[in-house]
Amino acid sequence: MEKIDYFPDALNWAKSLRLSDMKANFEGFETPRTFQRADEDISYIPDITGRRLAKKFYVEIAMKNENTTSMVSKWKLLSTLASMKGGKLYLLAPRGHKAFVQSLLDRYQLPNAELVYLS
Repeated sequence: MEKIDYFPDALNWAKSLRLSDMKANFEGFETPRTFQRADEDISYIPDITGRRLAKKFYVEIAMKNENTTSMVSKWKLLSTLASMKGGKLYLLAPRGHKAFVQSLLDRYQLPNAELVYLS
């Protein structure tokens, strides 16, 4: 399955957090703001964003990927932005991807990221 196939489940999970002003990089939703690191020419669009009690939350569907450098760079950026706004980065790992994502979290130590199993 591709990342896009997991968006309905990820959106339902995000709705369970009672996020307001929810945006998603998915059909039928307003697209979240694009971010770019100062030292890179790559733009990043979060999968899902939302607010709760003036805190900003980012939700990413985390899957095995050959380009781990870009993926981890995006997670670091979103984790930093979330912590600046009192929120959190949630990494939703579908079945078969959790161990891969956990190994990246252990290796790169993202303090404001939480791994959640997406069933």
